[in-house]
Amino acid sequence: MAGRIYLARPVMPRGHTAPMPDAPGRAPVLGDQVRAFVAETRRAVLATTSPEGRPRLVPVCFVLAPGHDAYGRVVVYTPIDEKPKASSDPRALARVRDLLVRPEATLVVDRWDEDWSRLAWVRLYGNGDLLEPREVEEHAAAVRALRAKYPQYADHALDERPIIRVVVDRVVTWGAAEADGA
Repeated sequence: MAGRIYLARPVMPRGHTAPMPDAPGRAPVLGDQVRAFVAETRRAVLATTSPEGRPRLVPVCFVLAPGHDAYGRVVVYTPIDEKPKASSDPRALARVRDLLVRPEATLVVDRWDEDWSRLAWVRLYGNGDLLEPREVEEHAAAVRALRAKYPQYADHALDERPIIRVVVDRVVTWGAAEADGA
């Protein structure tokens, strides 16, 4: 099972940047089958990097924004919900502190199956930031999408809490993520 890599921007040597090409005619970073695989999955693992350079991994709930941004990139929202956490202050959580110092983030969405021909994962690389409730339209749309996917959020005050937004610029797939019935 060969993996595939999809880029929303050219890969440049570290420290170099290139202007993003215009979106018209660009292929989106996620094809339809892989997008469906990611959207239907209930859990992802969010990886951030501590200021000291240590990886930090946490399982998260998430949703994809509908469509793509102007550069063909996927946007993923993951809430800072009211499940028990080390701190009741969402901005004090390690993953949030990490993103404020080092915005690089990776999400892994996977499927395990005893039939190993169905094994699959999708790794979404991007930059994360906090989407605050004052960013009314985008925040409200993310909350609606999260509540539609996860009925458990009906009683959570997501509209009052920041949400982590990850703008994806690179995707790597492996396994049967692109197969029919993924």
